[in-house]
Amino acid sequence: MENQSSRRSFFKKAAIAAAMTNIAPITTFGQGYQTAIDKTPKMSSPSDLKITDVKCGYVKGSVFVKIYSNQGIWGCGEGVDAIPGTYHLVKNFGNRIKGKNPLNVHRLFEDIRRGGFFQGAQSGMYVAVLSAIETALWDLAGKALNLPVYQLLGGKFRDKVRVYCDTALYQRNLPTPKDFAEAALKSKNMGFNAIKFDLDQANDPGKYDLYNWTASPKELRRMYDQIAAAREAVGPDIDICVDMHGRYDAPTGQAVAKMLEPLKLMWLEEPIPAENPEVYKTISDSTTTPICAGENHYLAHGFRRLLEIGAVDIIMPDLQKAGGLGEGQRIANLSNLYYVPFAPHMVASFLGAMASAHVCASVPNFLILEWQSYFHTDPMFKDIVKYEGEWVSNSFITVSEKPGIGVDINEEGMKKYAIPNVPFFE
Repeated sequence: MENQSSRRSFFKKAAIAAAMTNIAPITTFGQGYQTAIDKTPKMSSPSDLKITDVKCGYVKGSVFVKIYSNQGIWGCGEGVDAIPGTYHLVKNFGNRIKGKNPLNVHRLFEDIRRGGFFQGAQSGMYVAVLSAIETALWDLAGKALNLPVYQLLGGKFRDKVRVYCDTALYQRNLPTPKDFAEAALKSKNMGFNAIKFDLDQANDPGKYDLYNWTASPKELRRMYDQIAAAREAVGPDIDICVDMHGRYDAPTGQAVAKMLEPLKLMWLEEPIPAENPEVYKTISDSTTTPICAGENHYLAHGFRRLLEIGAVDIIMPDLQKAGGLGEGQRIANLSNLYYVPFAPHMVASFLGAMASAHVCASVPNFLILEWQSYFHTDPMFKDIVKYEGEWVSNSFITVSEKPGIGVDINEEGMKKYAIPNVPFFE
């Protein structure tokens, strides 16, 4: 266990440094910090910790970043979606933070963000890659200080984080209402008390025009019948979320939200594209169905207008692309000022899921976190990470108490899934 022995070396060096400088013991509050205070004189050896390298590997829709230090301790992070072709961006960010102290997470995040004002630092690939870097810094800091990330974020409100299962019943396969009912029952029987379905279907036989995303009466009936079948199958006590992936127009969003009111959804997700908060407000004001958005918004700035005008009822930032864990907590705290629940989107690996769980544990207005059915069906997701313990039980993730995130990447396991012709942790 190189990381464990390196951490012991780190603490031993800290004690020697403290003795040489006659630093008095630091008093503190909170039981969670006591171990770190005992082992780590904070005014001595942490200042010796330096970043030595940043490397990355790509698997499917994720970039995995590994930040190395001069103490042999490393941190891991993940970015999703807006990451194809970003290898050199990762290396560029790595060069900016080499030689710096990884414990200054917020400062390094801000250095990179401010350094990219004219390079796209407002959203997209820049922020998605920065999310992976920032997450890896938290992981490294937690390992160095022997604390779980949630403790570095200020502690936790809960030990377990509730999740909903995305059924992955993709509409391109033209599923029937019966398929919806069976998928809903399967998730319920697996122990999940909340599930999600997709409703957007580009190849719907009832669609008149591929580019005009106004749903026809036949499409609307198909949508209702599918969700009604799922509701009937699982009963009234299971939460059902519905995703439209931002692929419809305002009249359709309003029609679907109103039509599904009797089915008591947990939320209707992204009925329209992300760019126009005022139209979201029009839909939200027209229905009792809760409207949820945020998967395609970046940084806390991207959520300000949504919250100011009451455009949505629930926000769902993706912490693997919206700015990382510290920014995720800022977004949650901002939404808490408006009494809006925080329900992060999550399409990453179990590393991303657990990283998100630390943030969800650290904020009061957490509602629920996304969980992917592929964790149960695709062996790749077991191969690419290292974690001792149960991943999910009865719709809850237990937040790791291990230093850092608590989940490490398995480079050997990743190799067979790596994107061809892209450098792999080089």
